[in-house]
Amino acid sequence: MERATVGSILERVARGEQAAFAQCVDQFGNLVWSLSRRMCKTAADAEDAAQDIFLSIWKKASQYDAARGSEAVFIATLARRSLIDRYRSQRRRSAEVVLDEMDGSWIAIDDLRGETGSDATLAAEALRKLTPDTQRVISLAVWEGLSQNEIAGLTGMPLGTVKSLMRRGFLTIREMLGGGREP
Repeated sequence: MERATVGSILERVARGEQAAFAQCVDQFGNLVWSLSRRMCKTAADAEDAAQDIFLSIWKKASQYDAARGSEAVFIATLARRSLIDRYRSQRRRSAEVVLDEMDGSWIAIDDLRGETGSDATLAAEALRKLTPDTQRVISLAVWEGLSQNEIAGLTGMPLGTVKSLMRRGFLTIREMLGGGREP
């Protein structure tokens, strides 16, 4: 039986050799696990991430070029990219779930008392009258504390659109509350 060299594992994986893939998991499992565990909140999430990373290795092994770096660097780079994509996707889903759960009645201010509660209720009513995109942009800024750049990345809207929606939305709310326009 021919003994495989360390440098040829990914080449053999690219050819579809299951034994090479098992060897890849054995050799690089600790690397993938440590990266996954470091970037995931829970062990269960890290396990899912590690499985996704090895699936990605199986699919992308043919892209490995020994002239550009070692197999460990290739795998670590794939893992890092996968984990960043996973983090961004979870963050995006989290923001979407929060907004979906809010379902237009997301400001429960009825419990607030006094002038602040009254102002907040009026502001919430004014916000509900804005377009859905404007509501989303303002909600992400106010409730999630996201910057305009982060909102643009999360929603896929151009940064200029986010800025315009936010500015016009706040001006419209101000008008509805009787504050008038800026000079």
